[in-house]
Amino acid sequence: MAASSAPRRATLSDVAREAGVSTSTASVVFSGKTKVSDATRDRVLEAAAALGYSGPDPMAASLRRGRSGIVAVVLEGQLRAAFLDPVTIPMMDGLTDGIASLGAGVLLLRDDPADDEVSALTTAPVDAAVLIGCSVRTRESLDVLRSRGLPVVVIEGDAGEGVPRITLDNREAAAEVARHVQLLGHTEVVAVTLATDSRRERGLISADRLASATVDVTIDRLAGIRDVYPESPAVSAAASSIDEGVIAGRALLGDPASRPTAVLAQSDLLAAGVIRAAEELGLRVPEDLSVAGFDGIRVDGIGEHVLTTMVQPAMEKGRAAGEQVARMLRGEPAASLHFTCRFRAGTTTAAPAA
Repeated sequence: MAASSAPRRATLSDVAREAGVSTSTASVVFSGKTKVSDATRDRVLEAAAALGYSGPDPMAASLRRGRSGIVAVVLEGQLRAAFLDPVTIPMMDGLTDGIASLGAGVLLLRDDPADDEVSALTTAPVDAAVLIGCSVRTRESLDVLRSRGLPVVVIEGDAGEGVPRITLDNREAAAEVARHVQLLGHTEVVAVTLATDSRRERGLISADRLASATVDVTIDRLAGIRDVYPESPAVSAAASSIDEGVIAGRALLGDPASRPTAVLAQSDLLAAGVIRAAEELGLRVPEDLSVAGFDGIRVDGIGEHVLTTMVQPAMEKGRAAGEQVARMLRGEPAASLHFTCRFRAGTTTAAPAA
């Protein structure tokens, strides 16, 4: 006895026939692009329910359009960082707002697969991509995307000629907060930086380490600090987090003989960690130690302190990236855009103790 074939999936034509309307009218009901009478709409939906028809096949629709309706966002490192980082979250909000006109979804991808893995970018069904940063690994991802002919936008990184960039005045902003500390009278200043490369090593940044650094944001913010304090030592953290700030703070503040009077951190989370480490050691902020950050986010766990920082427009950066993606997918020329930070004086910096 021959095996019975699987039941045929109901089509839009079947629904239209059952409802006694044209196929185009049934299509309008499901697309919602044109208004139909309530009676017609109800008749079509009742016919669809009776036939088990849930709507147009999205795969078929994407094949007709030649689009998947998905924009990839490529992050370096673990994807969970996107849901924990208070700068990435508003940036993602802005990005989804920027592509809203496309009706597209977002697919998060990491660009550092294991050696035996193939980059998901090679086969992922996406229409375009946004790269956050542009390290050595991210440049490899860029090569994959270019080979597929997909539009690409980079946030805070240089992907080379022809790739739209969304940039931030990292160097100028870092110099501004350093000048603030300098005007207060500080001479013993140390920088706590973000990771310098994909290895995410902690510790003192030597000239050799800086020469081989690949993270543009870290390099630019440190350059801004050293525009004001050319001899300022710098130590790198493994990530932007309060825990990493505590680790750096303990290392920097443990010896009174070499203790700085001010710490300039490359993120507000790192700054909050340094404040915690200082208070563990019985130091008062800002009377005994001034601490400044970067980002302008809300930081919990630092008591009544208001962090001195540079406020960056994270949501606006994401929205700009999304808008440029939308322009390219509509066949319009895209542009590179530059954003600036705003200084915010808080209660965590003051003149050094006499």
